[in-house]
Amino acid sequence: MNHPSPWHRPTGNAPVSRREFLWRSGGGLGGIALASLLRQDALLAGPAAATSAAKSPPARPRAKRVIQLFMAGAASHVDLWDHKPFLEKHHGEKWDPGESVELFQDGLGATFASPWKFRPHGQCGKHLSEVVAPIGRCVDDIAFIHNLVGKSGVHSQATLLQATGFLTPGFPGMGCWTSYGLGSLNENLPTFVVMPDLRGMPSNGAKNWDSAFLPAEHQGTLIRVGSDTPIEALFPPADSGFITARSEADGLATLEQLNRLHAATRPGDQRLEARIRTYELAARMQLAAPEALDISREPAWIQEAYGIDNTTRKWPSEINAAEEIDIMGRKCLTARRLLERGVRFVQIWSGNDNSFPRRNWDSHENIAQDHGPLAMGMAKPIAALIEDLKQRGLLDDTILLWTTEFGRMPCAQGGKGRDHNPFVFTNWLCGGGIRGGITHGESDQWGYKPADRSNVTEVYDIHATILHLLGIDHTRLTFRHNGVDRRLTDVHGEVIRPILA
Repeated sequence: MNHPSPWHRPTGNAPVSRREFLWRSGGGLGGIALASLLRQDALLAGPAAATSAAKSPPARPRAKRVIQLFMAGAASHVDLWDHKPFLEKHHGEKWDPGESVELFQDGLGATFASPWKFRPHGQCGKHLSEVVAPIGRCVDDIAFIHNLVGKSGVHSQATLLQATGFLTPGFPGMGCWTSYGLGSLNENLPTFVVMPDLRGMPSNGAKNWDSAFLPAEHQGTLIRVGSDTPIEALFPPADSGFITARSEADGLATLEQLNRLHAATRPGDQRLEARIRTYELAARMQLAAPEALDISREPAWIQEAYGIDNTTRKWPSEINAAEEIDIMGRKCLTARRLLERGVRFVQIWSGNDNSFPRRNWDSHENIAQDHGPLAMGMAKPIAALIEDLKQRGLLDDTILLWTTEFGRMPCAQGGKGRDHNPFVFTNWLCGGGIRGGITHGESDQWGYKPADRSNVTEVYDIHATILHLLGIDHTRLTFRHNGVDRRLTDVHGEVIRPILA
């Protein structure tokens, strides 16, 4: 009897040996499994002619994950991180920078010292304001950048620049580029998660984390930590008793079939394929997300370290530092749980409430009233997050970026507030591949502009540095759009070598 199967064909003059049979039958499945694992870790060889970092293996990374802490409204560098004794010495005197200054609201006020005292922290002796004193425990792991310059004093434009690398909408967020370049570490959770302030959205809203021209699967997934429904539409509404598990599965199967038929008539269009993958992720998240978001599973001492107060769920009518700590603490602890489960990029927003009295960082009227509770509210949870990541061994390959859209002026506005200052402000980085306990660049004696105006840091440089630590050359992470090879850093950006470990 003739057997056409390769398992019955002779090898040379001999039949297939048992070892050869086992290799042929098992090697294929093993190869498939190995390829899947290599792809998840971005180690699978790409095509020889690949031209973008998204299609070719990245360089050896120092980090795998990023947390972007965004203080919306423009947090004041001279009141938090950038100590200026000159302002203390000349408080109340006329402020004259020797040039015309264009401000957002009114004219120049008097020199205005911070209402809070600064003192040194850590072995490096970094001076911090008393309202961010908890972060003093972590300064030896942090690199402060005090010569960052912006391109706009308008909130919407400056926020987009920090979030997407461009002043105008229509460009992917940094988390989207990270997802596109590296892919997912967990197929059951999003690669890029966004945690907004429940009291309001930042300037531009979802445009800060939209995938724009990248495939839709790379856009940020909104998780409203502290809400009764952290992820909208993840589960059927309570009044939809007619939906059963069987009917939901049948409906999804029918939808997928229709989508596949539709996509088959439009070869080369990746939008629907990306949307299908998004729906598939949502289905998997129904199992994974509730467990990941349940911070009640954490020990009481961990929740206490983050400042979580389980007795309070409603915000008071007036600004309250304890409430701010609870709000930020929940987001920071959730971020750590998501990172442990394979989320690559988490963006946390603070201070998006335009009601009055203000509850955001845009402190035109009263720095002490606005910045005080917000600064104390973010400092304790962020310090706990850094320490928690460190003791779990996650800080070695996780980058934290603290940012805001611009700084605030060294002169008073209305006696107690500060106007916008896009000319210089502060960012800091911590974690995977960052050399801690250092300061890069200086602002001048007022904190008005860089001390050395020929040597400044721009947001492109920070983005380039983060991509570099993730193992990606920022000049090669590109996507062809409307005839242009677009990238996060546009045509700019240099890796900030002095802050690398």
